[in-house]
Amino acid sequence: MASNHIFKIIFVNQGKVYEIYARKVSHGALFGFVEIEELVFGERPSVVLDPGEERLKSEFADVKRTYLPLQSVIRIDEVRKQGVSKIVALEGGNVAQFPVPFLPPSGSDPGTKKP
Repeated sequence: MASNHIFKIIFVNQGKVYEIYARKVSHGALFGFVEIEELVFGERPSVVLDPGEERLKSEFADVKRTYLPLQSVIRIDEVRKQGVSKIVALEGGNVAQFPVPFLPPSGSDPGTKKP
């Protein structure tokens, strides 16, 4: 029965909002990441292809499992039916990515000098 679950995951990646569907979502083994498995793309027997969904399909073609940083996830919903996966440009609107602290690599602080 668990295989009937479909999750819609909406996240931000490089200035774009991604909407994908998957069968498994968990907190995963990596701290601070959401683990997404068994990505699902529309398998419609039609001649008309959605270029957005085809782009996502090719981007995630050989991906068995992906890990999304918690800060990039906007929303995860369990849905009854799979919709169309898509990528939307993030321009204006009311969606903002959480600030991520930048920590320079150790020893690269310009205020410290090594002998």
